[in-house]
Amino acid sequence: MVLCFFFVSLQHIMKHLHPLYSDNPRPERFTYPFCYEPHPLCQQAAKEVQTYIGSHGEILEDANRGKMFGVLVVEHEGALAFLAAYSGLLAGRNDWEYFVPPVYDAQQPDGYFKTKEREISQTSAIKHQTSKQMSQELQTWLFHQYQLLNARGETKDLVDIWQAYYDRPKLRQKYPLPPGGTGDCCAPKLLQYAYQQGVRPVCMAEFWWGQPTKEELRQHLNYYPACRGKCKPVLTWMLQGLDVDPDPELQGFQKMELPIVYEDQWLLVVNKPSGMLSTPGRIEDYSVETVMRQRYPDAVIAHRLDMGTSGLLIVAKSMDSYRPLQEQFVKHQVKKKYVAMLQPLPQPLPREGSKGTISLSLRPDPMNRPRQVVDMEHGKRAITDYEFLSDLPLPREGSGEGFLVALYPQTGRTHQLRIHCAHPDGLGCPIVGDELYGTKGERLMLHAAEIWFTHPVTGEKMHLASPVPF
Repeated sequence: MVLCFFFVSLQHIMKHLHPLYSDNPRPERFTYPFCYEPHPLCQQAAKEVQTYIGSHGEILEDANRGKMFGVLVVEHEGALAFLAAYSGLLAGRNDWEYFVPPVYDAQQPDGYFKTKEREISQTSAIKHQTSKQMSQELQTWLFHQYQLLNARGETKDLVDIWQAYYDRPKLRQKYPLPPGGTGDCCAPKLLQYAYQQGVRPVCMAEFWWGQPTKEELRQHLNYYPACRGKCKPVLTWMLQGLDVDPDPELQGFQKMELPIVYEDQWLLVVNKPSGMLSTPGRIEDYSVETVMRQRYPDAVIAHRLDMGTSGLLIVAKSMDSYRPLQEQFVKHQVKKKYVAMLQPLPQPLPREGSKGTISLSLRPDPMNRPRQVVDMEHGKRAITDYEFLSDLPLPREGSGEGFLVALYPQTGRTHQLRIHCAHPDGLGCPIVGDELYGTKGERLMLHAAEIWFTHPVTGEKMHLASPVPF
């Protein structure tokens, strides 16, 4: 009986464990899942998964609608292998043999969860309040079934993990329980199965398959970090006991030159390089504002550019000049022209000189910050005028081609230009180098090229320009 049980267990492991033959060296530490470059071993494993997806019709049909997949390279009996997973369900199922099983299977028709769901559905027709309470109780019960391991062999359920992560009273009040679907992403599934089977995690990566959706502006076969909203608390627990790469965002930024385009006794305009923060971040203090304050202690940034965006940025030397500048921004009296290089996609682009306006309301994605999402009902109004500057692809540094477009934002929402370019209801073409909504590159090809404003003291009409660096 013992030998028979061992054979069945080994068969179960091998069903999900796929050999990986490679000359690539193994990484020194495990992947930091929220900011990483995919290791060559993960890239090799991902290609095998992609081949599998492409050759299985039912899986392919569902994946083409847009789905996140993940790979975990592991060491098993001294040899390399990999595990594969998908987020949520795939074609309505969570029992595909090629992929690891869910942490907890709530889809069994005769299981407690599905039985209770049917009972609640019948109750909802009678008493709405009773049904709501029963649904909340069932969801909490489900979270307790997710018994998640870490590399030390310790176990905690999802509720305990969540509440330990958000242990401060204000945070606990804001995030009392995990959102639905927590624990069903690729990374928790992969690590859970590896720990259960006693194989050692080596490195991990996640990629998107299929078309971008209106909710998920992701590009086919691009690699993406694990989501922070659902997975940060969970993976913080599950990675304990592994030697993990440090968070690159905590390593500090390279010091850069900050050219000054215009300066007088009240303000200055700088040409911010790509890769530099406008104001101090949550962890990193080095920014345009801190550099300026070394020269002018009362300096204040009048507006902001994303870290990856280069170009013109106004700096007030005191609050006396800052306040009237801010008033101009609030009243939309400042005009800005950005130039972006768009990633060529299969659909035809408008010809040179084509103009138009994009109006897509935006709001933050609380489960995946700093990403923003289009929400026409609850989002804030965001409007961008555009004009195509080229109708033929232009060569760009490194490799590939791109199309130039001028963007004139009427509003100033976070990631407005990036989403208005990438979204299917916008231009449908991500900006080159946009790792959040397009494809990661050497830099984000977005430049604040011109700005028009009224001088806050002299009343002079100001127009400044900066050459496009790409």
